[in-house]
Amino acid sequence: MSELQWGAGDAAPSSNRAITAIILIHSGDSMATRASSHTQLDLFATPGEAEPKPVVAPAPADAHLTRVSQQLPASIYLGTSSWSFPGWRGLVYAADAPKTKLARHGLAAYARHPLLRAVGVDRTYYAPITAADFADYAETVPETFRFLVKAHELCTLPFFHASGRYAQRGGERNERFLEPGYATDQVVAPCVEGLGAKAGPILFQFSPQPLPAIGGPELFAQRLHAFLERLPRGPLYAVELRNAELFTTAYGAALADTGAVHCFNVHPSMPLIHEQRRLADAATGAALVVRWMLHPTQRYATARDRYEPFNRLVDEDPDSRHTIAAMCLEAAATGRPAMVIANNKAEGSSPLTVCKLAERIVQEME
Repeated sequence: MSELQWGAGDAAPSSNRAITAIILIHSGDSMATRASSHTQLDLFATPGEAEPKPVVAPAPADAHLTRVSQQLPASIYLGTSSWSFPGWRGLVYAADAPKTKLARHGLAAYARHPLLRAVGVDRTYYAPITAADFADYAETVPETFRFLVKAHELCTLPFFHASGRYAQRGGERNERFLEPGYATDQVVAPCVEGLGAKAGPILFQFSPQPLPAIGGPELFAQRLHAFLERLPRGPLYAVELRNAELFTTAYGAALADTGAVHCFNVHPSMPLIHEQRRLADAATGAALVVRWMLHPTQRYATARDRYEPFNRLVDEDPDSRHTIAAMCLEAAATGRPAMVIANNKAEGSSPLTVCKLAERIVQEME
């Protein structure tokens, strides 16, 4: 497998791993440079013939957001967790469209938003996808766009749960847990082959686990180190925890020794992000990766019901916004890329969360 230099065209130093901090709420260049790089001159087109209408049209350009995007450092990538939300009409999309249509055709319109220079691919957590699927995504977006790809959950699930997708195997040990061969073949290789230079971090998310199932914090850190050490060089690997007990010095050392990074996350199961920033030095990693997932006072299901259709901010979180903005600027000042991915359940509407964060970053620069 050829090495992937994530962020090769970004304003960040090179290394054997991608070093672009990806905060899925990113900044961008001007709207002109964000236009699709794949448009070609049709030699057989009738003179004056209009371009075909997109399947999903972007929302009209917002002059204020365009100005904000032009002031953001190019190494800061902001985006959202997935893109197929009908409630984003007027924010990201020009008209109503069903979720299935947005899932298939909405990414091109999403990538036209002046602040959305990255996106989190969530479907890969539930099942691997092919290199061809990744390539289709890459063909849809500008050269400056980046993807955060969630690894298949079998990579991070020690035992099968007694309910849900794996109920028939409930209680069984998962032999693919932290198995580098499976992760390489089913996650890393298709991502690298399909996305190429547009690949951002590959994220291994560990859902809440009973500590005995993974042997406790020390054994977890040892197994994580062995796993990361055997993955292919090139991509940037990020790790997201949902057990605060696993956020230890040994965990941090495992990441540092293998060139991986901690994914700073806003989630009720974890320490507040300013505490994570204090305990895990955000200035030492090759890149900054942040996922702003769930409001600290909410549970997932209640937040979903409270915030749908995700077209307005309901519960703003200024403390997290302040900390994330400071972390992004710190990364930019040290020449490291930053990626922030926001979820609708963070404040009510992830595109608006991105806009508020971008504005805060620009204000802090003044």
